[in-house]
Amino acid sequence: MALLLLPLLPILPLLALGLLGYGIATLGRLRWHRTLAVLLGACAVGLYAWGLLHVAGAVLAAEDGGAGSSPILPCRTPGQDERASHVVDYTVDYVPLRFVCEMTGGGSYAAESVPGYVNPAVLGFALAAAVCAGAGAAEARRRARTDPPG
Repeated sequence: MALLLLPLLPILPLLALGLLGYGIATLGRLRWHRTLAVLLGACAVGLYAWGLLHVAGAVLAAEDGGAGSSPILPCRTPGQDERASHVVDYTVDYVPLRFVCEMTGGGSYAAESVPGYVNPAVLGFALAAAVCAGAGAAEARRRARTDPPG
């Protein structure tokens, strides 16, 4: 599952930049709902890419062998050495974005590798983009019904 990180790392920033460019290019037009939806979507994708970069760094640190690599480095939390000593593996969750430390006995916990603001901000930007897109679609349907053809 962590191999999904490799193609996403270059694709997501390019997608965010593409959406941002499209949104800026449409700023002068009257369809402000669509423009705002695209710009908010670009923010959501950009922040998700930022969080994914943190997860990729945690995966690289976890895969780095050698002296001091056990317990897994991203799973070490200051003051909680006992919990980290029971870590045997890790997984990556993509929604919400986080690095999960798997413990003996079936327990797990999320490491603090992704900044705390990333997941709530991505959710907020994505919801706002969806609302703006829906409002734009409703406005387009209303105009199509009220404007005469031609």
